[in-house]
Amino acid sequence: MPRTSAAPSSPDGSDRRPSHAAGAGSSVPTVTLGRSVPAGAAVVSVPAFADRLTKVDGVRKAVLDRAGFAGRVGQTLVLDDGDRARVVVGLGPAAQVGTTALRKAGAAFTKALRGYRRAAFVLPAELGGLTEGQAAGAVAEGVVLGGYRFDAYRSQAPSKAPAAVTVVVGDARAARPALERALAAADAVTFARNLVNEPGGALTPAVFAEAVTERASAAGLTVEVLDADAIAAAGLGGIVAVNKGSVHPPRLVHLTYEPAEPLLDDDGDPVTVALVGKGITFDSGGLSLKPADGMMDMKCDMAGAAAVSAAMCALPASGVQVRVESWTPLTDNMTGGDAQRPGDVFTARNGRTVEVLNTDAEGRLVLADALCLATESKKAAVVDLATLTGACMVALGDKIAGILGNDDGLLGDVEEAAEVAGERVWQLPLPADYRAQLDSNVADLKNIGTRFGGTLTAGLFLQEFVADGTPWVHMDIAGPAFQAAEDGEHPKGATGFGVRTLLALLSGWGVDGEEPDEA
Repeated sequence: MPRTSAAPSSPDGSDRRPSHAAGAGSSVPTVTLGRSVPAGAAVVSVPAFADRLTKVDGVRKAVLDRAGFAGRVGQTLVLDDGDRARVVVGLGPAAQVGTTALRKAGAAFTKALRGYRRAAFVLPAELGGLTEGQAAGAVAEGVVLGGYRFDAYRSQAPSKAPAAVTVVVGDARAARPALERALAAADAVTFARNLVNEPGGALTPAVFAEAVTERASAAGLTVEVLDADAIAAAGLGGIVAVNKGSVHPPRLVHLTYEPAEPLLDDDGDPVTVALVGKGITFDSGGLSLKPADGMMDMKCDMAGAAAVSAAMCALPASGVQVRVESWTPLTDNMTGGDAQRPGDVFTARNGRTVEVLNTDAEGRLVLADALCLATESKKAAVVDLATLTGACMVALGDKIAGILGNDDGLLGDVEEAAEVAGERVWQLPLPADYRAQLDSNVADLKNIGTRFGGTLTAGLFLQEFVADGTPWVHMDIAGPAFQAAEDGEHPKGATGFGVRTLLALLSGWGVDGEEPDEA
């Protein structure tokens, strides 16, 4: 596949870049380690277990009771009655403390700072079997992600600068490697959030590709970008079909991470995992037009591509030992004069013909081509992420991703990684008898089934483009990728969901005899 640079995206040849760099425009707290509370810290945390409220350091239980403080995970109480304010932070029952509780506590602490410039988070004495590094890393993730804000399009940035937080540990040197990995993950999530929060008219496929190219190159990855001509020449009919209604040419970004000492398979070849991410930079629905309410947040329809790209760029800093490749097809789905029509047929990369009966079921069309590319050479596993179906939100709500796949072992690995990362997933089936719903009268298959079980038939459609024998998992992140309200470390808007699960999955690949961090 030829390598190109991202060409100008607008019809008149100019590049409609936003005034700031794509993937920028946010602010987050900074986090460091220390063995004691810094002298300049204006506020300090006080850990509180729900079942030990009589033993909260320096705070009488009567004070907690009057404030209605029960020690729930993430509950806070600000006590500012002297030179240094205190934030009592709930951690839930002592026996259940783990990385998820500490992550949520870190996020709640950040939100409670209310303009305090310097702060310290003191780890609790009881860590439930976690090391100080694991605990400090979880707190740091929560502090950074909970303090995130996207200000790129505000005429006046908020006057209060993000806080600088010191996490207080007993042995800073021993805890530092875990903290650095956590901060790398949080930085990757921030990058994904920034991309998703960009308006669809600013983050065109070319601009997205440029932003990822810059970051991936700086991280030491190999970058290959296919432009419109290269996409057509490669037989990527699904991407071409979806892009027909747009004035912005498509892109496909292919990233490769080569570890210094890769894991090898039985044949002596590097073990390779592939990631695929859906990158619809704005989804109008095409000629199967969405209603106005359903279109307002459709700048987020590239959250899968954002998560995959961000995770790839964090692999070197995370010390991942397995070789990883990613494919992210990028286009918007618009209603231009030559937009694909319901009933049109295209040919995908693997030669299968697809009748498109609903142009708003477009994500699976671009993913089909990318899955073909990902599985044309031997892969130990393929994982794709996509804001694919509203049906998944009907089934699981907006905080849980659905996962479907053809390999029980890989599904279990993804579930375990998601638990470590604190991201919720739930396995859904791929019923073989539902495949008949995709039979077409004029082509090899059609792109939709009946109105029921839409997530399952979407998964069955994608499975048609995964090479036989390749372990594969699909993550439908339509709900948790973009939130209507704050929830723990997740802000309103883009969440960066999936980045931490991918990093946990890949960091643990081939590592024997080690238990994952407690969730």
